[in-house]
Amino acid sequence: MSDVPMVASLSRRQILQVLGAGALGVASLGVSLSPAEATPEATRQAITRLIGAAPVQAGKITIQLPQVAENGHTVPLTVSVDSPMTASHSVQAIHVLAEGNPNPEVASFYFSRRSGKAEVSTRIRLAQTQDVVALAVMSDGAVYQARTDVKVTIGGCG
Repeated sequence: MSDVPMVASLSRRQILQVLGAGALGVASLGVSLSPAEATPEATRQAITRLIGAAPVQAGKITIQLPQVAENGHTVPLTVSVDSPMTASHSVQAIHVLAEGNPNPEVASFYFSRRSGKAEVSTRIRLAQTQDVVALAVMSDGAVYQARTDVKVTIGGCG
């Protein structure tokens, strides 16, 4: 037996090939274990993580999304909440979830009463035709929800 470790007898190229093959194996294992899309149960769990056991009610929140998104890679989204944004009544957070994406949690936006207006505009990716859910968490603990369906012609998460 030799005192020289086996690694010392390998060339740099061989070591990189072994490491690359190992990384590919680990990456493919992760891809095969992850779900292709979020399930309604995964979305419910995400909502519970975000808002806890607070009861959810309709109203005060508006989602603006196109009814048909030609390209799921860049879908314009605006979420606004009817709130005076005062010390006693303001929006603390807006959470956006997409039920058909690989991960249902799309974005969270946080506000203070100094934000002046509880409204955000951005672009999101949607994997397929699905419901998009927006939650508004208020300073008094109330949670409001709005939901809209978006038809996606070309998926953005695949």
